[in-house]
Amino acid sequence: MKQEKKFLRQCASCREYKKKEELIRLTKDHKTGEVTINNDNSSFGRSIYVCKNEECLKNFIKKKRTEHILKAKLPVNIEEELYTVLKN
Repeated sequence: MKQEKKFLRQCASCREYKKKEELIRLTKDHKTGEVTINNDNSSFGRSIYVCKNEECLKNFIKKKRTEHILKAKLPVNIEEELYTVLKN
């Protein structure tokens, strides 16, 4: 019986490797350049992942990791959505 591989993703804030289910995915759309929360893998483009804990999220926003990695500014409404996803 073959063992199924589980790929790990790296958090953009704390740089720890975790399972995809433990992270929030942010994607910069390749056509519009808009940054969105993309947990269902519905849009294509460059993506980054952030841990689902408050400290990691605060550091991610404070250090402006999206501007550095995705070369795009994180919209204010996405910041608010990240905190609501974190609470759920």
